[in-house]
Amino acid sequence: MKRIAVLFSLALALSAGPQIALAQFTPEQIAQREAQEGFLLTADIVRFELIGEGVTKPFKLYLKKGEVESKAAWKNPSGEMGGFLEGWQYEIAAYRLDKLIGLNMVPPAVEREFQGKKGALVLWAENKYSLLKLVEEGIRIPDSALEHTEKMKWLARAWDSLIANEDRTQQNYLYTEDWRIILFDHSRSFRSEGEFVKRLMNGRNGIKVSAQGAPYIFRRLPRLFVDKVRALTFADIKAAVGTTLMDGEIKAILARRELLLKEIALMIQEQGEAAVLY
Repeated sequence: MKRIAVLFSLALALSAGPQIALAQFTPEQIAQREAQEGFLLTADIVRFELIGEGVTKPFKLYLKKGEVESKAAWKNPSGEMGGFLEGWQYEIAAYRLDKLIGLNMVPPAVEREFQGKKGALVLWAENKYSLLKLVEEGIRIPDSALEHTEKMKWLARAWDSLIANEDRTQQNYLYTEDWRIILFDHSRSFRSEGEFVKRLMNGRNGIKVSAQGAPYIFRRLPRLFVDKVRALTFADIKAAVGTTLMDGEIKAILARRELLLKEIALMIQEQGEAAVLY
């Protein structure tokens, strides 16, 4: 049987050109995204089960269409849950914004009904480790992958700052067998009020800090990512995310874009461009 999930286990194209230099998905995987979206929308649900983790109680759906089989996570949180504002539509918005800026770290997500309810269906990202597993079991990242994983960690922090994701946990930070990083669970993102438009989630004045009170900073970022963020407009974001975000939430992204660019500019002023952008 062919499996869509194998598209997430191809070797990382570390020697690829500048247009995909920051991608966690290979060019072949990226080319398959439209087909993956179509599969998520139309495949039969063969069986399902509760995942059993998280406040939002997501389901794991087993999908099949023709000879293609895969798994996906379905969730439909809406409103305040466990003291946090949740929205299933933010899963889809995160994927669409990821495509717009070329981040390529968020698996495909679509809107699909399940058990008579609307929700987000996210393609299952096959992985070997979560960050939580690395920490709990003392698994060491090999020396050959350290530089890359550090860069992707900083990129993920910048991404969470752009979208105001207040729920990046060690569980939803995944590593593939070849040490690519995949990000999932964005239902607590796209905040649009209060401190979320005045401060970044990460950075020297970040909202999120470690148990010791130290900020989660980003040291180096891909030039392509920074250029894509700088070029974001209201119209471009609106066209990409459709009805998954309200106008106020899009304006909040643009407010955080300015904060993010100012932080990067300050880093460059202090350290020099070559030390910050690659």
